[in-house]
Amino acid sequence: MDNRFLALIENSIKKHRDLPAFSNYNGATFSFTDVAIRIEKFHILLEHAGIKKGDKVALVGKNSSEWAICFFGALSYGAVIVPILHDFVPENIHNIINHSEAKALLVAQSNWENLRIEEMPDVSLFMLLDDSSIISATNKSVSEVAKNIDSYFDKKYAGAFSVDTIKYHVEEPDELAVLNYTSGTTGFSKGVMIPYRSLWSNTQFAYDKLPFIYSGDNVVCMLPMAHMYGLAFEILNSFNKGCHVHFLTRTPSPKIIIEAFATIRPALILAVPLIIEKIVKNKVFPELEKPLIKFLWNTPVLKGIVKKKIAAKLNDAFGGNFGELVIGGAAINKEVETFLQTIKFKYTVGYGMTECGPLIAYEQWDTFKQGSVGRIVDRMEVKIEDKNEKDVGEILVKGMNLMLGYYKNDEATKAVMQSDGWMRTGDLGTVDEDGFIYIKGRSKTMILGPNGQNIYPEEIEDRLNNMDFVGESLIVSSQSRLLALVYPDWEAIDSQKINHEQVESLMQENIDKLNKALPPFSKITGVNIQQHEFEKTPKRSIKRYLYQAPEA
Repeated sequence: MDNRFLALIENSIKKHRDLPAFSNYNGATFSFTDVAIRIEKFHILLEHAGIKKGDKVALVGKNSSEWAICFFGALSYGAVIVPILHDFVPENIHNIINHSEAKALLVAQSNWENLRIEEMPDVSLFMLLDDSSIISATNKSVSEVAKNIDSYFDKKYAGAFSVDTIKYHVEEPDELAVLNYTSGTTGFSKGVMIPYRSLWSNTQFAYDKLPFIYSGDNVVCMLPMAHMYGLAFEILNSFNKGCHVHFLTRTPSPKIIIEAFATIRPALILAVPLIIEKIVKNKVFPELEKPLIKFLWNTPVLKGIVKKKIAAKLNDAFGGNFGELVIGGAAINKEVETFLQTIKFKYTVGYGMTECGPLIAYEQWDTFKQGSVGRIVDRMEVKIEDKNEKDVGEILVKGMNLMLGYYKNDEATKAVMQSDGWMRTGDLGTVDEDGFIYIKGRSKTMILGPNGQNIYPEEIEDRLNNMDFVGESLIVSSQSRLLALVYPDWEAIDSQKINHEQVESLMQENIDKLNKALPPFSKITGVNIQQHEFEKTPKRSIKRYLYQAPEA
């Protein structure tokens, strides 16, 4: 069959057999052949544990080579993978495993310490990701098989295993591959059913449209693999292209990230806006305020030289070898984006959602339009419905990337999936004459003004976030008034030795200044200071539903 995801994986192993595939940062490296051998051993374990094709296999743990090998192992066996974010609380993990009807749980030791086996009665195989040891199994012989897996492997292949002989599960396009649970912005996890056609279409698009990536290139895996953005383009694309993926097995702090980029020098970088914004606003913008640099920047003849030097410094911070930096998961700050465009930094902004596995729109950095999120990708269509006078309406999409629906949730599925194949994204936007998509906000977050005006809080927040000492903000509606919830940049405040008692007045000054640039119906009437950073989703967007306006 053509257009098969598992055929891509099978062929990549054969083509790149001697190249490195996965490494835990500063740890062991697995070649493509090593991965193939581990997959075959994993298949033996699953078979002895009574796991059948179509059974759900849950996977919980931080990014690692072992995680990736088990992911490909389960799919190539014919099982459905259920990736679960490692930082979900135990109750959520128990609920997802039970709701998904998982028959096996592959779990990191750090997560297993907080889980309870009696809360997952239908799971027949519990295995540690760290060393492939069996925690518990309904079939008691599985532990013995795991301890002697090399003997079982040699017996099966009579000591003559070759990657040329591997033959993985032959899937159908609409067959369920991944059951991905995400809270999104609703507060309740829904199981997104992602079929093999979506995995193939996303992976094939990356193969066709990212020509600057070659076999043997390095990629740093920073984003959580349990989320489709990182999984699709740091893992599936890299494995298909024969790249060497380096997993940051610890929480990727700025220090670890910079050190890893300098050492690994990745060919492709995926990031959420928060990472880029912090680097630019905390490291680059202060440099531009220095008298000499400011003078040179404002001198037309010399500005070009300064731009090149700043661009080179920023490139070096990311390893200096990347063909492109792709920003996704949330909207990027407009001031930061304008700056990146000014210095001709090799970045682009993509648009997607878990329900599309995840890609909806993308455009390469040198043809990308500032302010957009790219153009609709191959095998997908887009249309804008219920446009207002500014041609803003809800974005609808259809095509090969679309999910099958939400697992065991017909009501939620019918709310977004139409009978004619179009899916409601819940996002508001426009499409220009060249097919570039511009996001204007979420239809669920849009606030209706006093005279029926549409107020998009994200647009106000973007302006507010650019003001002095503002870290993050949320605009909420309170008794027909707009209120700003502001998390100050406490690090900058402390570095300037500003008394914390002055912060509220500083923020009010920002609000007063901002209101002068806003139409009357969207003026902010109050500010509420947040002492702690807003809680985020896995893709680092704020969980808006958690934050309501304080009672008057």
